[in-house]
Amino acid sequence: MQRFLVSAAHKSSGKTTVSIGLCAALHARGLTVQPFKKGPDYIDPLWLGQAAGRAARNLDFYLSPHIELKAQFARHGHDADVCLIEGNKGLYDGLDLDGANSNAALARLLDLPVILVLDARGMTRGIAPLILGYQAFDRELKIAGVILNQLGGSRHEAKLRAVIEHYTDVPVIGAIHSDSRLTLTERHLGLMPANESDAANRRIGEIAALVAEQVDLDRLLALTTASQPLPLPLPLRQAGTATLSIGIAQDAAFGFYYADDLDALAAAGARLVPFDTLTAAHLPEVDGLFIGGGFPESFLDQLEANAGLRSDIAAAIEAGMPAYAECGGLMYLSRSITWAGVTRQMVGAIAGDVVMHDKPVGRGYVKVAVTSDHPWLGEATTLPAHEFHYSGLEGIAPDTHFAYRMVRGNGIDGDNDGIVYRNLLASYSHLRSTAGCDWAARFVSFVRECKAKTVEKKRCLP
Repeated sequence: MQRFLVSAAHKSSGKTTVSIGLCAALHARGLTVQPFKKGPDYIDPLWLGQAAGRAARNLDFYLSPHIELKAQFARHGHDADVCLIEGNKGLYDGLDLDGANSNAALARLLDLPVILVLDARGMTRGIAPLILGYQAFDRELKIAGVILNQLGGSRHEAKLRAVIEHYTDVPVIGAIHSDSRLTLTERHLGLMPANESDAANRRIGEIAALVAEQVDLDRLLALTTASQPLPLPLPLRQAGTATLSIGIAQDAAFGFYYADDLDALAAAGARLVPFDTLTAAHLPEVDGLFIGGGFPESFLDQLEANAGLRSDIAAAIEAGMPAYAECGGLMYLSRSITWAGVTRQMVGAIAGDVVMHDKPVGRGYVKVAVTSDHPWLGEATTLPAHEFHYSGLEGIAPDTHFAYRMVRGNGIDGDNDGIVYRNLLASYSHLRSTAGCDWAARFVSFVRECKAKTVEKKRCLP
């Protein structure tokens, strides 16, 4: 088995594109590749998973303790030939002065060698002290090799290889020349998600071919061979046969879901029923709803035009159907969304209007204190979560009930998050089903209780 972490000296060095190319190129060799992404991210895992043919998993110091990170890595990686973790930010960057949540810390925790992607534009001899400094900063960390990126041509490559070979003992395992085909479309929240583009597979194929041509894959595998196999993980507790169904919006507008959360919903006894908010004429027969994040603002016309589905969702929530919405889902359930002077009508289950802004309204890790109005957590506690939104919710009533008080972060109004209406909870904060926050099991249990009461012809309202 090969295991390694792909990192960089700083953001925007091209590590995401390189990681996508490596996943696809190794997968094309017939290897089972398990991709991971460090930190809170939905978009990169969509690309990595599509490239590897296997769902990418997130590893996050803020949302999981060390013991759980090790268990997650073993659970999803023990049966793979290659485990690739794409880092976030630079190798030593992080929230804390001691680097406790950095990429380097994750590499040490999981005993992984590092492949360092270096944006070499404008660099020649200066690349040597950069590599030497990264080695010296943490002697316990093994930098197994470097991949040079954004090279200006063959002469540039030759100079860099000669400098690195002369001054360092770090092998150059790849040299990728600047090429427009290696550029992924970006917009206000980062990369365009792979679930939006029919051309994603073609782009991944192009990237894989270029990476395979310019990276020595055999040497990469030789340098990252693990000495010990990953331990067999304990299986997830299963509730048995699914006894209820939860509709999940999965389409070009909504695709921000953690694979582990979907596993946890299924393990708790839910059958997930995907539906397309852009094309489905009606809501399928389900017992509950889960509408995750995404980019509804990029599909305003299509979402508004699908009036039949919007009406079904509004009626279901009004009738007391349990529903959970995060960020983009909250936006979709509002009365309207306004972006760049254009306003379109949405579901209307939430008495408020969404307005897009030029700069982020909420961004980064948050901590929320659960209130007594939360429909399914049922106890006062604080939870770690994250948010990333350019929109704000306006025109909400002063007597609105909130599930969370913001300890850290912005949420809806800087003080509160998680609008509660009937059996709906809609928040800007994204939860993650981990040992400290088993939201998936709690939500399934709530749906089950509501279903039982519905069968008994009793209303189930907060």
